[in-house]
Amino acid sequence: METSSVPTPSPGGLPPALRGILPVLIAVPVLLLFDRLLASAPFATYLLSIMGVNVILAVSLNIVNGMTGQFSIGHAGFMAVGAYVAGVLSLSFKETALSFLPVAASDQVFLVVALLAGGAAAALCGFLVGLPSLRLRGDYLAIVTLGFGEIIRVVVQNTDAFGRALGLSGIPQTSSLAMVGFWVFLVVLVARRIAYSSHGRSLWAIREDEVAAEAMGVDTTGYKVRAFVVSAFFAGIAGGLFAHFVPIINPGSFTFVKSMEIVVMVVLGGLGSTTGAIVAAVFLTLLPEALRSAFTVMGAEGSLAQKVDQIRMPVYGLLLVALMLLRPQGLFGMKEIWEVLPRWLPRRRKGLA
Repeated sequence: METSSVPTPSPGGLPPALRGILPVLIAVPVLLLFDRLLASAPFATYLLSIMGVNVILAVSLNIVNGMTGQFSIGHAGFMAVGAYVAGVLSLSFKETALSFLPVAASDQVFLVVALLAGGAAAALCGFLVGLPSLRLRGDYLAIVTLGFGEIIRVVVQNTDAFGRALGLSGIPQTSSLAMVGFWVFLVVLVARRIAYSSHGRSLWAIREDEVAAEAMGVDTTGYKVRAFVVSAFFAGIAGGLFAHFVPIINPGSFTFVKSMEIVVMVVLGGLGSTTGAIVAAVFLTLLPEALRSAFTVMGAEGSLAQKVDQIRMPVYGLLLVALMLLRPQGLFGMKEIWEVLPRWLPRRRKGLA
């Protein structure tokens, strides 16, 4: 008798201690301390912020592509919606401050408001796109999401309020490593709670066999749309964070290539694995820097060092080919990292006892 690959509440699942507000109360001071320790290292802060944004994008897309079994390749479009809405809102309140709060605290309040507005706008777009298109399956859904991403890019490129092709500049750089880390923590927590909830069980059922799930009374379209909206919301948050720590945002940051980078992260980590998406996002964010460092060591600061972005995509392609040959299910498959790591430590202790 075959066992189901759908996750079940177990020791590898969501511990009871993580179901309340306690994780947030622990995470906030730890993130603030970490941010303070890296305050004197701007490059490390920037790189970790980029890494955090990519983790948010990968984990949120994993809710749709991994848990629900759909195939969306327009995630950069939702990121663009969040980035531009949050950026325009922050520019509007750039000279405004809350008199009853210190300037730094006031800036963070406006940042959170801008992020939530960007996330809400992306979620609304996710609903408007998802409601009709998620009745489609497979390649048809991929084409619709790809078209949405390109439509958003073209609209932004031809709208004066968004700076056209030149992009938006002058957005207050109020984001911090602690803020990015908080949203990384939040998206991971939400993804884990969804995976081990009754809602998540319906998503896993849709992934395994949509026809059978519908026959058992699951509202497949409704669940897919809700997953799409949650995914789009966090993509918008990631875009808003990105807009508040880079000097300028322009349509070139949200192309089809960016969408494919996020898809590669999800596939590399394993469709359905939250920790797999995190590991893949971290690895693929550090890969360009590793290539750049390697070229520098080889004395290629000139022409080769400037082609890292062009070399990166072929490297992604080679990684995917190797992955499909050696491990088609991704690094962790549908499991989490603690479920696939070797268990030799407990056995060794047992033998010593």
